[in-house]
Amino acid sequence: MKTYSLLLLLSLLAVATTAQAQIGIKAGVNGAILDGENIGLDTRYKTSYHVGVFARIPVLGPLSIQPEVLYSLQGSEFRSTLANYDTKLHYLNVPILAHIKVGPVYVEGGPQFGLLLGAREDGTLRISAADGYGPVERDAANNYKKTDFSLAAGAGLELGPFIVGARYTAGLNDVNDVADLNGANDPRLKNRVIQVSVGLKFGGD
Repeated sequence: MKTYSLLLLLSLLAVATTAQAQIGIKAGVNGAILDGENIGLDTRYKTSYHVGVFARIPVLGPLSIQPEVLYSLQGSEFRSTLANYDTKLHYLNVPILAHIKVGPVYVEGGPQFGLLLGAREDGTLRISAADGYGPVERDAANNYKKTDFSLAAGAGLELGPFIVGARYTAGLNDVNDVADLNGANDPRLKNRVIQVSVGLKFGGD
């Protein structure tokens, strides 16, 4: 996984260099949830973070293409009378966005490809009426699919080299990888993430 991440980063920097594009760094806060069908538990947003790099490749006038490589901690809180635990999903995300900037204001949108680097569940589960609740501290990578595909849209402000923006990312595919015997009532889980970022870009407009 580390090799894959390094190759993506080097590819992004190579594209930026050959295209004489701007490059930059960004980081911020995630509000993440796993939403869907047949879950059987209440899901709630959990606060986490993201960090990464981007390149901005001019196309025509105010239009640019902005590929990014982001490490993003996602997941959800799961709550019911029988369970109280958090799921943490570690993703390497690669958004490829159309970016339109007019004055200090920009809007952006496009697809995002995600690679699951790891997953963990921590909290409590009801064991039985006699034993009550017990701790949950386990690796959960096998419970989730290794790839994710999403659509992202956002907007923000650029003040010189400084960037402040917000983005919403909606997963399109079911990331649950645990099936019951017939598959009819399997939970269908999709990533939903609200991101608020600050960034710093290098290079002129």
